[in-house]
Amino acid sequence: MPKRELTRILHRITAGDVTYVFDDSISALTERESRITAEFERGATREFDLVFGADGVHSKVRRLAFGSPAGTLRHLGLSGAGFSTVNHLGLRRSGILQHGADRAIFLLSTGDADRLTVSLSFSTASPALDRRPRHEQEQAVRAAFAGRGWEVPRLLQAMSEADDFYFSSSCQVHLDRWSAGRVALVGDAGYCAAPTSGMGTSQALVGARALARALASAGGDHTTAFAAYEEELRPYVAENQATGRETAVTMFGGGAAPADAHTS
Repeated sequence: MPKRELTRILHRITAGDVTYVFDDSISALTERESRITAEFERGATREFDLVFGADGVHSKVRRLAFGSPAGTLRHLGLSGAGFSTVNHLGLRRSGILQHGADRAIFLLSTGDADRLTVSLSFSTASPALDRRPRHEQEQAVRAAFAGRGWEVPRLLQAMSEADDFYFSSSCQVHLDRWSAGRVALVGDAGYCAAPTSGMGTSQALVGARALARALASAGGDHTTAFAAYEEELRPYVAENQATGRETAVTMFGGGAAPADAHTS
């Protein structure tokens, strides 16, 4: 199932109980004895009992609540573009992987027989491209795959036409703790295992369930709940992160960055 379809499903089943605010971002967090105040870039300041940062590998909530401890974000040496296009290869619930020392192509057909999911990855020294405009990301992909034959020219054309284009680097998030006061991190924001783990969405959903269960069991005592959540989930995360590192090395023939390569 494409991520955007999963997002629609999750929004539909929660919209009646959750207030969604779009096109805004938290700019400051101030914790008091029993509440935490969140300031927003566009909207009004609001107060909450707890704040959960589930805003991805480059989490702003993490920066505000934890700062930027050395070694938090670890780049695994590759970045890439993902998008979907017409399934011109006729794949049926199957995939094709081509990889070498510094680039990889992954094509996958899942539930929609007419669509092909595409991933074009290549070696990078940092995740800096993640924060650049789409046209710069596309330029980097084209440069990495210039002169390649087979289906590459067609895939590069499809990339520019895709309305679901995204770009991300294979990074991991490592923290000594996933909570600070009334703030807790969930999913990639707290413990990203890298796209090469294949566990990003699953790990986030498992983490959210574990956190909710811990809060319910602790009767709302967030300190106890956050400790239980972390104790339960850390072994699972450690296993997924090991898989993410191993796959990065396997795909690029040892060209990926070592596990202790840090970036800020």
